Amino acid sequence: MSEPTTTTSKALRPDGQPIRVVLAKMGLDGHDRGLKVVARTLRDAGCEVIYLGLRQSAATIVAAAIDEDADAIGISMHNGGHLTLAPRMVDAVVEAELDTPVIVGGIIPDVDRPTLTDAGVAAILSPGSSDTDVIVAVTEAVRAAGST
Repeated sequence: MSEPTTTTSKALRPDGQPIRVVLAKMGLDGHDRGLKVVARTLRDAGCEVIYLGLRQSAATIVAAAIDEDADAIGISMHNGGHLTLAPRMVDAVVEAELDTPVIVGGIIPDVDRPTLTDAGVAAILSPGSSDTDVIVAVTEAVRAAGST
């Protein structure tokens, strides 16, 4: 098991390079404050963050992940669409034949977590997750996916 990552360490791939992560909001959800905090947290931990912003589709996010050679995709959900949009994101990643983990953050009821995990979501973060929680979730998802 790998040593936990903290806010004072760097979020690195297994090969020692910075993790490249695409962050986006899917659908019509306009609440992006939390995602901007996550972007800053990951940037401060040494990640290369590609922030796509609001109103993205699974196709645009996958295209950015391919163009940017991303190691992970983070999407934020605050509109109740997580059971539809998160699996759609995972399906788009699989269809593109990528091994890129999808991490979902936002308002996710506990009862829905197993459904998202079963759909292939690599990690789920809730409001109030600490900087360390975010960094560890992304780092462990990338390591589990074997991204290099």
